[in-house]
Amino acid sequence: MPRVSAAFFAIGVVCVLCGMIWGMQMGGSEDFTLMPAHAHLNLLGWVTMALYGTFYALTRTTMLVKLAWANFIASALGVLVMIPGLALYLGSANNPKYIPIIVVGEILTLLGLLIFAVSVGRELLRKPA
Repeated sequence: MPRVSAAFFAIGVVCVLCGMIWGMQMGGSEDFTLMPAHAHLNLLGWVTMALYGTFYALTRTTMLVKLAWANFIASALGVLVMIPGLALYLGSANNPKYIPIIVVGEILTLLGLLIFAVSVGRELLRKPA
């Protein structure tokens, strides 16, 4: 498995572990105020990272390594910025001062997806071996 794939899975595992513990805490306290942030952590942090990692593992011989690492950096930073920003926003009764943090995370996450789209497009358009 390429190291970039392992890196995607590693951050995905950390995110899903945090998401599971967070979900257990919410259930135990019966306070679901932060549920949207929890859902985004699981979706972007676990599912999306695992899909990216799987794609790069499947295209290990044809991927551009620098492009894959750029995807990893943008996507990982996006999750690491957006989720805490969203949790702060939701936990403060939607205080708008946290919106810029969320927006930075969203932009990084979108950039990661666009980089991934380039990788997918390259794979789709490459000549078969």
